[in-house]
Amino acid sequence: MYRFLFVLATASLIVGCFQSSNQSPATNSSPQQTTSKTSLMESDKPEKLTTKHLPNSVRVHPKVISGGLPKGNAAFQELKSLGVKTIISVDGAKPDVELAAKYGLRYVHLPHGYDGIPHARVKELAKAVRDLEGSIYIHCHHGKHRSPAAASVACVAAGLIHPENAVSVLKLAGTSPNYRGLYQSAETVEPLEQDLLDALKVEYHETVKLPPMAEAMVAIEQTHDNLKNIAASGWKTPVTHPDLHPAHEALLLREHFTEMLRAAYVQQQPEEFRRYLRESQNAAEELETGLHDSKNVKNRSSFSERLHLVADRISNNCKACHQQFRDIPLSEKQEK
Repeated sequence: MYRFLFVLATASLIVGCFQSSNQSPATNSSPQQTTSKTSLMESDKPEKLTTKHLPNSVRVHPKVISGGLPKGNAAFQELKSLGVKTIISVDGAKPDVELAAKYGLRYVHLPHGYDGIPHARVKELAKAVRDLEGSIYIHCHHGKHRSPAAASVACVAAGLIHPENAVSVLKLAGTSPNYRGLYQSAETVEPLEQDLLDALKVEYHETVKLPPMAEAMVAIEQTHDNLKNIAASGWKTPVTHPDLHPAHEALLLREHFTEMLRAAYVQQQPEEFRRYLRESQNAAEELETGLHDSKNVKNRSSFSERLHLVADRISNNCKACHQQFRDIPLSEKQEK
């Protein structure tokens, strides 16, 4: 069981942490970076920002903003207008490095999971917010869970905000209390010695390679989000996403589950984990069949209700699986 929890921790995007073996000398601090070291504890209270293209954005410190995934030119332009110079992704998906570069923004990829932020990653995040060119935008997918946790922990560890204010960042962002590991990270983080951060050697990468299970989970999350948008549009192609074909997205989701069930790393996992995958695969297939037949539907209301019930089965399976295998706090996994 310990081995499985370790694998799931990795799959939940704790790629976590590329510790000293993956680290090499960091770039010397610029004058702007030196200035940031002297402006500790500048602000204690996080505040919600009013932004058009950056989901759930929260200013944690004058230099640090937490939020959701920036998508498209408008989002990156808004980041630039906010004075952002560096984007830190704590999500598992590959960052849009090319589009960021178009607006003169640097990407850094430091993914972690929903079960907490390992100490090695805390140090890397702290050094990043202290030394990298700012302002800095830290994001996950939706900006509600991992990124506010990462931003608060990074700012406390770097000496930018007081430890007692870390949890308030998560609450303001709407981080679910079900992610106990994220709250534990915010509750227990302490400021690091500045000399320790000075001596820490880190090579920050624009993107990092994820383990196979983590990549599969990222793909499932993205396709599942697409289907949620389709569901909100009455199971039709959303006006805002004309590239999304309902039946095709259901097909992709089914194939994601099918491929995972064939994978050797999944065959080594507990039967309960595989059962969740099989049930979701079946529901995705049912969803795909229903969407293929949508042109012949006479009672649209009944049809839509039936598809919502099928989609709920997938969402409920994901939630139950996450609670049982993914979201266990790191401290509890280490005890096993």
